[in-house]
Amino acid sequence: MTQDDVAEWHVQVAATVAAEVRRRRKELGMSAQDLADACEEIGYPIPRNVLANMESGRRTMIPVPDVMVLAEALHTHPICLLFPIGYTATAPMLPDRDRVDTWTALSWFTGELDSGNEELLRIYRLHHAALDSAERARAKALHHRRQAAATHDPGERAEALRSAEQYERRAADDHAYLGRLRTVLREDALLPPFLPPELAFIDAESTTPRDREENDQ
Repeated sequence: MTQDDVAEWHVQVAATVAAEVRRRRKELGMSAQDLADACEEIGYPIPRNVLANMESGRRTMIPVPDVMVLAEALHTHPICLLFPIGYTATAPMLPDRDRVDTWTALSWFTGELDSGNEELLRIYRLHHAALDSAERARAKALHHRRQAAATHDPGERAEALRSAEQYERRAADDHAYLGRLRTVLREDALLPPFLPPELAFIDAESTTPRDREENDQ
């Protein structure tokens, strides 16, 4: 791989982002000034002339913060600017390789391709899904509890309470699963994801014997 290969690759990456920024901007009916204003509102100004240079290809290096802010301003995700799935057939994944199909490049970027670290990412994704499930179950349980309190019909009240209990059991199962996942992460000296304050009891119930010994010292 030569220095020219690296230079050509980063130009291709910048061109991919620029083309998707332009496509998305026009799709939303935004002018370049509208986009510049949106970036400024986010708190990271990207002037109109910088955007014009990017879209025209005169700007061949686009910093990661710019990609993040542009994605937010364009109501999309940074990864969709880097790898515009559905709009480009191939993408420049790395400088020492040929272009690959966009889905492969995107999957590599998100860690879904076999890279030796997919198990760790899988655990964090499972944690996110379980936390989301627990929050939805808690909300459903609360909804049915309120229904039970508001009705004067014994049958409706009993049915609402049964539904509330069903969702509460589901939330409890999710909480237990989260505790097990967080224990696995801590045993590997990894940081578990953030928990809402109301779910702090999960960590209190799932600390490992080693954790308790360290806390007692």
